[in-house]
Amino acid sequence: MEMTSSGAGAVTTKLDVDDDYPMAATAEPPCPPATERKRCRRRHVVVVASLVTLPLLAFFVLRRERSSTAWLQTAIAKLTAMNDDDGGAGFMDADDPPHGGGGHNNELLGGLLPPGMDRRSCRSRYQSSWYYKHFPFAPSRHLLEKLRAYEARHRRCAPGTPQYARSIEQLRSGRSAAAAEGGMEECRYVVWLPFDGLGNRMLSMVSAFLYALLTDRVLLAALPPDSAALFCEPFPGATWRLPADDDFPVANLFRVGQDMEQSYTRLVVDKKVGLGPPPAANATATATTTTVPPSYVYLSLGWLLRDGIFFCGEHQRVLGKINWLLLYSDLYFAPSLYAVAEFHDELRRLFPEKESVHHLLSRYLLHPANPVWSLVTRYYRSYLAPATRRIGVQVRMFGFASIPADDMYDQILNCSRQEHILPETDEAATPTAAATGGGHGNSSNNNSTAIFVASLYADYYKRLRSRYSAPRMGMAKGGGGGGSTSTSTRRVGVFQRTHEERQATENLAHNQRALAEIYLLSFSEELITSGLSTFGYVSSSLAGVRPAILLTAFDHKVPETPCRRAVSVEPCNLTPPRGLECQGKPVDKEDLARHVRVCEDFKNGVKFFD
Repeated sequence: MEMTSSGAGAVTTKLDVDDDYPMAATAEPPCPPATERKRCRRRHVVVVASLVTLPLLAFFVLRRERSSTAWLQTAIAKLTAMNDDDGGAGFMDADDPPHGGGGHNNELLGGLLPPGMDRRSCRSRYQSSWYYKHFPFAPSRHLLEKLRAYEARHRRCAPGTPQYARSIEQLRSGRSAAAAEGGMEECRYVVWLPFDGLGNRMLSMVSAFLYALLTDRVLLAALPPDSAALFCEPFPGATWRLPADDDFPVANLFRVGQDMEQSYTRLVVDKKVGLGPPPAANATATATTTTVPPSYVYLSLGWLLRDGIFFCGEHQRVLGKINWLLLYSDLYFAPSLYAVAEFHDELRRLFPEKESVHHLLSRYLLHPANPVWSLVTRYYRSYLAPATRRIGVQVRMFGFASIPADDMYDQILNCSRQEHILPETDEAATPTAAATGGGHGNSSNNNSTAIFVASLYADYYKRLRSRYSAPRMGMAKGGGGGGSTSTSTRRVGVFQRTHEERQATENLAHNQRALAEIYLLSFSEELITSGLSTFGYVSSSLAGVRPAILLTAFDHKVPETPCRRAVSVEPCNLTPPRGLECQGKPVDKEDLARHVRVCEDFKNGVKFFD
């Protein structure tokens, strides 16, 4: 669903289509041989004639508007985007960089991504670098080596391999691999289970992958129907998808809650697994000789954090003896892994810049599938690409912190003024950096700004559109999801792709649209995001941008300080472990205090800092 507007200066055309679904039916198929060539030539003549006629028509309609050139380009982009289907057919080849897009053209991201994977099966993997404005962190050599070693291990152990079949049989036996065969299996697994909304899921996926890297495990994703067509396969030559529920020995994977019977802490309390006597100073903790490790355990690392002892080194050594870990989490728990002494040094080598952890791993792991990528690129090319600067505004209201829409809108504007983000409407004022800043775009001498709004509701989009549509600004409304403003110094367009009123995580189409908006936000040079929002955390971290974070109205009170500029692009772990008394090797507390600190938007959360 998309809000559109038209006015005296707007181009209206029946070529405008619904951006919510792939346009495979709209795209032109390739010409068949011989028998159909004449018909195919006639069809191309009609389309070429349209391309010639549309600019002339738009010229006469918009000739009195100073901003006609920019919005004319938008109209042309909308026409050409109609032929940009998943197969890349049409006059604008899907393999061409977008107009006004992309400042970083290294498609493998400095070696972060593995070469040789099929381009057409996952276009986003190789095209995303065209759209991002920032790639601020170079992957370390140690991270690249670790990723290539992980990929080789994943190929050996993935579903469909003899090693995987052997591990499944061990799981069915109800015993650990160590007990069953007197030694450790080469292939050990952490299975990611879906929990909570899309932003939470993406954060926990990245955390699970980091844990797999640190423990030499293989990450498998148990993807339910509402998530099955969101992401590409991330690893070359093998799948990361756990086979269907009926084929897996552990039942009810998608229906288990945080308080499960097989959670690690409950097994410890029930003495079904645990530690031996306290080790000597130079000894290591081991599983007790009177208990046999089970074939699998759940890790309950959701917001209730049932398994806080997971973050103790001695318990990590016990978990290392269990082949199958089923991870139930909606948190970005990566910062808390830095407090585990056994992981501390390896994390320092992998990520010399701690602020880079999620940015690098999410760009490596999470690539929108082709249907989602089509939603992203068509919208971007049609509405955002003609602008010389792009600003994202993400608004999420929580029930425990809801405030009137007027107050929320005022908070957004106050934050913008404090951080100099949105263009000002006073023509006498000196244009701000956000209004006139460079960015990558067309060669027009005029500056233009596209403001992309992501919210479940249309209210903030309408208010911003009205703000930049005041008659004193000499406004000419633009077609296709937003309004535009034209002055002698700046043009502003406000766009919102969807306003679905409620979150519907169980719906695949809803999740596809939400994922498209996360990536559209991440293509911004500046971001205003909502505090505590995992949607905002993922967008800004993917972007490599330190956002202005709107502070949460706890107890429904509007905060005196509207927002804080993030010091780190890292997401916040909203529920870190507290009060743990671990028996293992002590961590470097000075280094820990320097790099894991309180989040800018939540005093009870922690995140990585440099």
